[in-house]
Amino acid sequence: MIKLVRDPDVQILAAARRVLTTEAEALQMLADTIPIEFERAVEAMLDAPGRIIVSGIGKSGHIGRKIASTLASTGTPAIFLHAAEASHGDLGMITRDDVCLLLSNSGETAELKDILAYIRRFEIPLIAISARSNSALMRAADYGLLLPNAPEACSNGLAPTTSTTLMLALGDALAIALMEARGFAAENFHQLHPGGRLGAQLSRVAEIMHGGEELPIVPFDAGMAETLLAMTARGFGMAIVTEPESGKLAGVVTDGDLRRNMAGLMDRTAGAIATRTPVSVKPETLAAEALALMNRHAISVLPVVNESGVPVGVLHVHDLLRAGVA
Repeated sequence: MIKLVRDPDVQILAAARRVLTTEAEALQMLADTIPIEFERAVEAMLDAPGRIIVSGIGKSGHIGRKIASTLASTGTPAIFLHAAEASHGDLGMITRDDVCLLLSNSGETAELKDILAYIRRFEIPLIAISARSNSALMRAADYGLLLPNAPEACSNGLAPTTSTTLMLALGDALAIALMEARGFAAENFHQLHPGGRLGAQLSRVAEIMHGGEELPIVPFDAGMAETLLAMTARGFGMAIVTEPESGKLAGVVTDGDLRRNMAGLMDRTAGAIATRTPVSVKPETLAAEALALMNRHAISVLPVVNESGVPVGVLHVHDLLRAGVA
């Protein structure tokens, strides 16, 4: 086991800045000199009837896993194939309908040889990411994405640092270019990310709201006893007031409206004290947008109306909290 002794002359923050500056400069180089085959590679991925098979070994393999995951989560079916496992039967995961994306900084990685031979044998499209233009991998590729000649951020110039950052960034660029070319929208994103806070923020009001018999609805001419009963029974601190004939939203009665109209309250109707033209949302509104609306207007509950303006639901801030949106 190697025993290391701390060097008292090393400036930790200076080392961090040097690494980040080195990698940032390399990323700028990549942005300024995007590989000439990049667009053709994206077109090949778009045209593929199958999946994108991503492979690499070592640090490139870790980056490959992330790229495959990003592709899959943004609308491009992809899997990661471990280079060593491929030589023991997993080559069967690759079909003629797929496109392969192989990662190797040197382009001479021995573990990729079996995959490379299989791809060439069955004429499967190959995209390569490497830092050496004359490497075996780049020579075999249909679309070679050459990384800029940038130094590793490691002080010894050996540990994969800048090179893996460039690979990851180029993978992100491929994924987002594909996502935008496919017209992958927020609703598609939600289908693939139903869990966690992100999934909650992308959910629609219709998925969270209360509807049906839970709605505290009273007609415009409802007496105050009926209005108070609806507010109390449903527990939203609000009654939705509707127009007598159309059933459209006419207003809401809140606890605040009750306090402002205490004088002769029981002799009045819901429509007489209701807040007219209240803030409302549609069922298809994003839950995150509904929360922003609540915050903007300093309210905790929203009526939900359909395209005709008829109440179909009610959304409380507590619902958003339970769903993980707030």
